[in-house]
Amino acid sequence: MSTKLYVGNLPFSAGEADLRHLFEPHGEVSSVSVVTDRETGRPRGFAFVEMSDAGAARAAIAGLDGRDMDGRALRVNEAHDRAATNRSGFAGGRA
Repeated sequence: MSTKLYVGNLPFSAGEADLRHLFEPHGEVSSVSVVTDRETGRPRGFAFVEMSDAGAARAAIAGLDGRDMDGRALRVNEAHDRAATNRSGFAGGRA
């Protein structure tokens, strides 16, 4: 079963190929998605990397969290699904 990782504090110059090259020594990379701004198309400084198995994901977290990439300390951890919210941004019901 694959595991999705959040990669934050990326330099804006980092692309999908750069991340794939960075993560592959830790295990098979299933997919890489660099998040971009909808209006400008420019990178937002974070990405998601999907590793083929949980062991590879743990190895990538251990090896890459805090690692310097172009002067920025990467944040690498397991991605979590966003909580469901309504359009106003509030997740709860009436008080």
